[in-house]
Amino acid sequence: MKFSLWPNASRPATDIVAAARAADDAGWFGVWIADHYMPNTGDTSFAPGDTHEAWGLLPAIAVTTRRVRIGTLVSPTSIHHPAVLANRAATIDHLSGGRMVLGLGAGWQVNEHAAYGIELEPPGPRVTRFSEAIRIVRSLLTEDATTFAGDVYTITDAPCDPKPIQERLPILVGTSSPRMLRITARHADEWNTWGTPQSAAGARARLVEACERVGRDPATVRCSVNAMVDLDGETPAPGRPHVAGSAEQLVEAMAAYAEAGFDEFNLPDANLGDTFAERSDRIARFKAEVADRLG
Repeated sequence: MKFSLWPNASRPATDIVAAARAADDAGWFGVWIADHYMPNTGDTSFAPGDTHEAWGLLPAIAVTTRRVRIGTLVSPTSIHHPAVLANRAATIDHLSGGRMVLGLGAGWQVNEHAAYGIELEPPGPRVTRFSEAIRIVRSLLTEDATTFAGDVYTITDAPCDPKPIQERLPILVGTSSPRMLRITARHADEWNTWGTPQSAAGARARLVEACERVGRDPATVRCSVNAMVDLDGETPAPGRPHVAGSAEQLVEAMAAYAEAGFDEFNLPDANLGDTFAERSDRIARFKAEVADRLG
């Protein structure tokens, strides 16, 4: 199993870029950035807090790293037009020398949509928008010109040039709902979820079922999982799935993810310390004491 780093977008921009560069030097597999505009409150209310914009950070990460994959985890199609997503991703693929992964989702964070006056449609229409967007993005990234007429989007002889360096720039989908999983099975290269080893295994079983329903080999979908990591009780992680314990216990947890069919574990740094030095130390500990024993 591969291990990737997920720096929190609330950090100073220079810290985020430095963390990505350090991950690149240390042999991490990838670096992910969440695509949000403000801290989540679970409703329409606003809570103050810095949130650097993902698509502004990615070019800086692309040109200051050499090896790690980079991408969004994930960009909401409720906010971004598919033509903008495709063209951004292709350009960053060039900046990075062919290391971009385009993470997509249907959108969910209520307060950022409310604050900016962006409609968060009901689930049905929102997923329809996503279904059309992912097909348009794939076509733009691969075809000479794209024409598409759907319920949401109309695209006419649209280019996306230059094409990515990668022959097939990976599209990742972050989702858990049945309809979204079927769309993932039809159109995505990768899939991401949150979860403990047990809950993530259940989520992947539902992805496998979705693949089987559309006639796709589940082994052709790369699977990644995120969880907060509590190092020896030093870094409590409320509000999100998390794994905790000694290095040995964390190795066992990571092995359980791998056994469940996951190819990649993404380590968020949101709970790993208030300072860059604290986070760097805990990230290095996880790499040396856990990840390197499974890589």
